[in-house]
Amino acid sequence: MKFESIERAKHHLLDKIGAPPDIAVIMGSGLSALDEILSGPARLHYVSIPNFPVPKVPGHRGQVVYGKAGNLTVIVFEGRVHYYETHTMDDVTFCARVIGRLGAHTLIVTNASGAINPAFERGNIMIINDHINLMAVNPLSGPNEDKWGPRFVDQTEVYDLRLRQKLREAGEYCGISLCEGVYAAMAGPTYETPAEIRHLRTIGADAVGMSTVPEAIVARHMGLRVGGLSMLANLASGISGKPINHEEVLASAAQMSADLGMLLQRLFEIYES
Repeated sequence: MKFESIERAKHHLLDKIGAPPDIAVIMGSGLSALDEILSGPARLHYVSIPNFPVPKVPGHRGQVVYGKAGNLTVIVFEGRVHYYETHTMDDVTFCARVIGRLGAHTLIVTNASGAINPAFERGNIMIINDHINLMAVNPLSGPNEDKWGPRFVDQTEVYDLRLRQKLREAGEYCGISLCEGVYAAMAGPTYETPAEIRHLRTIGADAVGMSTVPEAIVARHMGLRVGGLSMLANLASGISGKPINHEEVLASAAQMSADLGMLLQRLFEIYES
C-alpha cells in the first residue's frame, strides 16, 4: 500500500470534516444506525474519496457520515470491502489506515456474525475481547511503513480494556444485555461447515465472521485504541439445524441497529470521562 494513496484520501476527508475526528466507526453488514445520533451530520460517498475501495456486497452503503456527538467529533464509515471480493489486504485495511492518518484516537469496528457459544443467542451484541485470525493472511505482511507503525506489533490487548469497560457501562445504562467473547475471522465467502464450527468452538471462538480482524490489527499498528462489537445475527452452521442465508443475516442486523445506535450514543457521552 502506498503512503501517498492514504494521504490523498486523508486530505480529502479532512477538507470535508474540518478537523481530525476523535472517534471513528466502521459499520458492518446491514448496520447504519448512527446517522440519527450525530448532530449536524454530513455525508459523502466512498466513490468521491481518492483511491477509496467501494463495497459491492449488499448491506454495505459505502458512504461516510460525520458530525458531533456531545463534545466528540465522530466519523462513521458505513460499509467495508472484504477479502473474498478478490480485494487485497491493502484494500481491506485502506479505511483503517485512513482513519489512523486522520488523527482519530479510537476506532470502533462492528460486524454481523454467527454465534458459536451455546450460551449466546441470535440478537445478542457481543463485545469482542480477543480474536483468532484464520484468514490465512496478515495485513502487516510485506514491507513495513515506519511512518505508520513498528515492524512487530504486540497483540496482547488488541481490544482496549478500558473501552470494553465503557461499553459494558453503556450497555447497562441502556438496558442492553451484552455478552463478551472471542471473534474468529474466516476468509469467506461461504458460511462455515458444522465441522468447522465444532473446530472453532474447540479452539475458543465464541462468534465467527469474515471481517474486522485485519482492520483491528492495522489500527493497533497505528497506535489506535480499538473496540469491537459483533451483532450476533444468526446461529452458526450446525447449531440451529437450519440453513443460513445472507438476506436473513442482513434482516437480523437491521433489527439490532437500534440497540447498536443507543449503545454507541451512550458510549460517546461517557467516553471522555
